[in-house]
Amino acid sequence: MLIILRQEIMIQKYVKSFCLILFFSGLALNFNGCQIAPLMGKSLVTDGLIDGIYTGEYRKGINNAVVKVTLSNGRITHIELVEHFASWIGNDANSVIPARIVEQQSTRVDAISGATNSSRVIMNAVQKAIEKAYK
Repeated sequence: MLIILRQEIMIQKYVKSFCLILFFSGLALNFNGCQIAPLMGKSLVTDGLIDGIYTGEYRKGINNAVVKVTLSNGRITHIELVEHFASWIGNDANSVIPARIVEQQSTRVDAISGATNSSRVIMNAVQKAIEKAYK
């Protein structure tokens, strides 16, 4: 009986240690993942721009976006969000940010409140795609 009691105490200690390690690891990842993506974007410059469909990707923290950008007659005509990994509120940027980019012909548009990082990750992915379109 005494041996079983000692084993249970040891198991409890291991479980507590494991939980603490897991907690602090998650905390460290959370601080690292909360960094806001820098703004890379700018208004579209048509000089040297080659029409076509270009793919761009950008990642910051836990957010990741892959886009396909269609350029026609020196303009951004369509943006397809192929992949976007974000929190539930970050998904609010999925349709709004590409529409703003097409409307304003710029990859530097107003972000969605509460989804700033997701908005910027999408903008930067589009910027990366457009950079491939220059001669």
